[in-house]
Amino acid sequence: MAAIANSGVKVLTESTDLKSIPSEFSFVNEPTGSYSDSIPIIDFSLLTSGNPDERSKIIQELGKACEEWGFFVLVNHGIQETLMKAAIEGASEFFDLPEDEKRKYEAKHVSDPIKYGKGSVITTSDKKIFLWRDFMKSYVHPEFHYPDKPQNLREIIFEYAERSRFVARTLLQGISENLGLEEGYVQEILKLDSMFQLFAVNYYPPCPQPDQAIGLPPHTDHGLLTFLIHNGVAGLQIQHNGKWFNTNSPQNSILVNTADQLEIFSNGKYKSVKHRAVVNNQSTRISVVIANGPAPDAIVGPASPLVQRDGRPLYRPLKYIEYVETQLSNTVDGKVNLDYAKIQDN
Repeated sequence: MAAIANSGVKVLTESTDLKSIPSEFSFVNEPTGSYSDSIPIIDFSLLTSGNPDERSKIIQELGKACEEWGFFVLVNHGIQETLMKAAIEGASEFFDLPEDEKRKYEAKHVSDPIKYGKGSVITTSDKKIFLWRDFMKSYVHPEFHYPDKPQNLREIIFEYAERSRFVARTLLQGISENLGLEEGYVQEILKLDSMFQLFAVNYYPPCPQPDQAIGLPPHTDHGLLTFLIHNGVAGLQIQHNGKWFNTNSPQNSILVNTADQLEIFSNGKYKSVKHRAVVNNQSTRISVVIANGPAPDAIVGPASPLVQRDGRPLYRPLKYIEYVETQLSNTVDGKVNLDYAKIQDN
């Protein structure tokens, strides 16, 4: 078991001719259902349009997507396709670095700004399970941290994070308007000038028994909006109306999901939806994720005007960075953090 943890799944799959997965990776997956509906598509260019009717319509569609799905596909977002491809290719180069180089970034503490992980573990009620994933995470805003190598990736990620912040803030302004909040309210309360961004890259190699392993188990995200792009190999599944189904996204689009802080801030109107990463036996999947959240020191609770409208708060206020670090240190499957934030009925 320790040997597997020390090597990670990339080394494991490249050094042996696996016909079956080691027992430590065995995970029981809930079945994937068939679904006739498709994830909503939001045209970002209409949010920045000078046409008030187009803007009003897309804000309504954005609010509906956050309320009914918690996921949407973002198109015409203005981030260059070449930049997105460079981010994915750079992520692949990171995982190709020698193990000694990557090992420098193995996390010593949950608050470390750069964390490299391999053969990561979740704890269920009765055992520990290894995930079919290697990863690297780094804090890229308000302070920028990134591994020294590959050198060109630092500049690429700095620019990608910067452009993502603009997109995230524009979406959040539209969401704020949909909630009926005053202009500038969300920026001020959540301190978005210093918004926290966590950049993550995930490496999922081919798995000989993909139905018996998991890349990432069902979970929700800690921030406001999470952006995901990938190398063209699908694997993200979302839970909608109690069923799991595959996500499909057009080339150069971004998969966006509403996360825990947006559910809290909206006093439960928008949902932080569970999702998971499944694996396959054919191709390596690489995903690039940016979690966009409030400022690290922001105290996030339900927006006061929404509490007045709803009659009572459904969540307790929490300091955002403490929420993040609690979730990052939590290895138990499930929606623990958000459940903790909820105010229970007497």
